[in-house]
Amino acid sequence: MDTRSATEEKPVHRSKSFSFKTQKEVCQTCQKTVYPMERLVANNLIFHSSCFCCKHCNAKLSLGSFAALQGEFYCKPHFQQLFKSRGNYDEGFGRKQHKELWASKETDNITKTP
Repeated sequence: MDTRSATEEKPVHRSKSFSFKTQKEVCQTCQKTVYPMERLVANNLIFHSSCFCCKHCNAKLSLGSFAALQGEFYCKPHFQQLFKSRGNYDEGFGRKQHKELWASKETDNITKTP
């Protein structure tokens, strides 16, 4: 028999840990934790809104004012300027031209054939 009176309440058992296990998101630029209010996602990469800057001039970028090439982000004016300086997406951005890579592969193939 239950000896408790009708006014007594049964103890409520609650979980001691009610936290959700979430993975911390880290800014690609500064490698610090990104909280939801300052989170910005561009090309499936996560940034602080203040860390999302042009590689060339460090101007703060927004989702409508950036251009990306091979994981690097630029403001639209500098992206166009770097492209126009050499007329391709390689030299203007500090990389070797693809035709140089092809030429080196062709010379390797010529020397390897008997």
